[in-house]
Amino acid sequence: MKRQYIIGLMTVILLAGCADKKDAVPDIPPSDLYSQAHMELQTGDWASSIKKLEALDSRYPFGPYSDQVQLDLIYAYYKNGDYALTSATIARFTRLNPAHARTDWVLYMSGLTNMAQDSNFMHTLFGIDRSDRDPEPVKAAFVDFKRLLERYPNSDYAADARIRLLALKNRLAEYDLASADFYLRREAYIAAINRCQEIQKTYPDTKAAHDSLKIQLKAYKAINLEDGVNKTQELITLNKEK
Repeated sequence: MKRQYIIGLMTVILLAGCADKKDAVPDIPPSDLYSQAHMELQTGDWASSIKKLEALDSRYPFGPYSDQVQLDLIYAYYKNGDYALTSATIARFTRLNPAHARTDWVLYMSGLTNMAQDSNFMHTLFGIDRSDRDPEPVKAAFVDFKRLLERYPNSDYAADARIRLLALKNRLAEYDLASADFYLRREAYIAAINRCQEIQKTYPDTKAAHDSLKIQLKAYKAINLEDGVNKTQELITLNKEK
C-alpha cells in the first residue's frame, strides 16, 4: 500500500513537472521571443502573447523592446478582459514615459478600459437599465477622452473620442437624473431640485436635462413654491417649442 502511494505521488510530481515545462516560456533571444509574442497578438491568442510579453518585461525591463512590450501588454490585457492589469500597466507606462510619442493612444486605451468597467454583459444582454450604477469609471473615462482631445486634437483617435465623450456625458446625466428621481420619491424635495438644476447646468443638451424639468416641477409643487412651479413650467413649454 505504501509502495503504491509513493509511486502515485511520484507520478503526480512528474506530471506537474511536465506541465510546468510545457507552460514555461522558452529561454530564447529576446528578439525571437518578441516575434512569437507579436505573432500571437496579431492572431488574437491573448493568453499566450501575454505570457511571453510578461516574460520579456520581467527578464529585460530596460531592454530595447521594453516600451513596445508594455504597449503590447496594455492592448493584450484589454482584449483579454484583464482591466485591472490594463490600468496598472497604463499607469506604469505613463509614469516612466510622460512624453512618449504614443501617449495619445495610451490615453485612448485608458478611456476604453474605464468604459469597459462600466459595462456588464448580462445587463446589456437583458436590456437592464444601468443609469443608477456607480459612475466613477465613466467619470474617469470622460477625463481620459477629454484630456486626449485637449492635448492631441489631431490624433487618429480624436474623432472616436468625441463620439465616446457624447455617450459618456449622456450616461453621467442619466445617473444624476436617477439620483434626482430617488430624492423625489424619498420626499427630499430640495435635494431633488438641486440635482435637477445641476443637470440642466452641466448637461444642458441632453435628454436627461429635459426630463429633469418634470421632476423639478413635481418637487416645487410638493413644497408649494409657486414661483418655482411657474418658472419650471415656462422652461418645459420652451423646450416643447424647440
